[in-house]
Amino acid sequence: MNIQVLLFAGLAETAGASKISLSFADEQVNVQAVRNELKNLLPNLEDLIEKSMVAVNQDYAANDFVISVGDEVALIPPVSGG
Repeated sequence: MNIQVLLFAGLAETAGASKISLSFADEQVNVQAVRNELKNLLPNLEDLIEKSMVAVNQDYAANDFVISVGDEVALIPPVSGG
């Protein structure tokens, strides 16, 4: 299964990309598996990936949510403001 993950704000800036393609052998992949794969690919962002919200088809999703082929997956880091 191939999944395109959209990255926003500091994640995209540090990764140097706004989209990352992930490939999984399994046909059923959950949000936590996506997080784990991103942490393997971007170890310098591990802490930020853990703190980020994951949205699937523009709805926030828990770590056990199963992603289907064609779903839009986005990682949204926490925002800070003054």
